[in-house]
Amino acid sequence: MADPANRSTDPQDYQDLPQAIGAMSKSFADGFVIPLHEHARDQLLFARRGIMRLRTERQAWVVPPDGAVYIPAGTRHSIGMHGDVDMRTLYIDMCARQAPMRTLVVVAVSSLLRELILALSEESVAYEADSRAGLIAQLIERELERADELSLQVPLPRDPRLQRLCAQLLADPADRRTLDDWSQVAGASTRTLARLFERELGMSFNRWRQRARFHNALEALSHGAPISQVAAQHGYRSASAFSAAFGKVMGVTPSEVAVAQ
Repeated sequence: MADPANRSTDPQDYQDLPQAIGAMSKSFADGFVIPLHEHARDQLLFARRGIMRLRTERQAWVVPPDGAVYIPAGTRHSIGMHGDVDMRTLYIDMCARQAPMRTLVVVAVSSLLRELILALSEESVAYEADSRAGLIAQLIERELERADELSLQVPLPRDPRLQRLCAQLLADPADRRTLDDWSQVAGASTRTLARLFERELGMSFNRWRQRARFHNALEALSHGAPISQVAAQHGYRSASAFSAAFGKVMGVTPSEVAVAQ
């Protein structure tokens, strides 16, 4: 096992490693924000503890417990921490080997992949291909190829009419107004708004609102808020209905989020 004191927490030290995958460990306090930046290598971000929210120019993503986000090289992004975050970052050279993914996506982290990521983060920063670390890295690549995608992104609009609507819903996710009601705020007909949601955001108004609600709900749950309170604050009349819908979309129940913190 490598001496933790000798492991760098500077991302730049992982961009030109001789091997395909480098693993960095770093911890962040609740509320810390890493501003917009990009890397020369692909990244896989995994939080051993806590929840991360990632933003690009066009989308917002939430990374729940037992999830990780894959970020292609050159993608400008920021990361916000919710709860104390114990982060593990894999820096992946897409040229050294065929990268397992080429789009920004949140994936489910299996028990095996979780342990492999943690194991590689305890090895030397640089290693030989036939070493223990090299074999762990090969297994990580195989597991990433098998990982299931989690549909957790919240796309952000460019149209100013949708921007007004979406900004207010993000600020108040419990708002129960229908698309007919929002037509007055947005300055467009219900039919026009429905078309804009499908064309710009690739989903219906109701589906987008649900995604936005669950993003905010994850943050509240990570701070220890009771499930019944979170359900009411995010537009659900009962904790059971909220839990069922949340689990179906997020792949993890609200109680599992609370336990993971």
